[in-house]
Amino acid sequence: MGRRPAIDREELARLVAEGWSVRDLAARFGVSESGVLQAKRAAGLVKATLDHSRAVPWKVARAHLQSGPATNLRNLSAAAQGKPPASERLNTALRWAQRLVDAGLDVAYDPEEGFREVPVEPGGRSHVAAVLAEAREALHIE
Repeated sequence: MGRRPAIDREELARLVAEGWSVRDLAARFGVSESGVLQAKRAAGLVKATLDHSRAVPWKVARAHLQSGPATNLRNLSAAAQGKPPASERLNTALRWAQRLVDAGLDVAYDPEEGFREVPVEPGGRSHVAAVLAEAREALHIE
């Protein structure tokens, strides 16, 4: 059994900064693409991905992924995780959520129908209000 090829972290970082693809890096270092991805993670060269599962807890159909509510919830989630979107997108999401909260509304999701605005149950918890509160806290907005 032969020795596994080593990937030099400094060279890997330099080549990644130059824009080399995973495929090209794998060929350069004589490893699989999976090996390159593992080396990039180990070297801290992979951007952290955001997790929007709390803000968008539903299994959203492809047709509804780019709808206003889904986009606004993801943008608020990104802000809550310290990676706010461009200011115009963030402001749109904040205004949308505040409008719903002020009107006593929340969102519900159905895979067939998509998103819809629904009244918050008396004494119930608003999903949109919770997502908005997390974003406002992270953004230091009162």
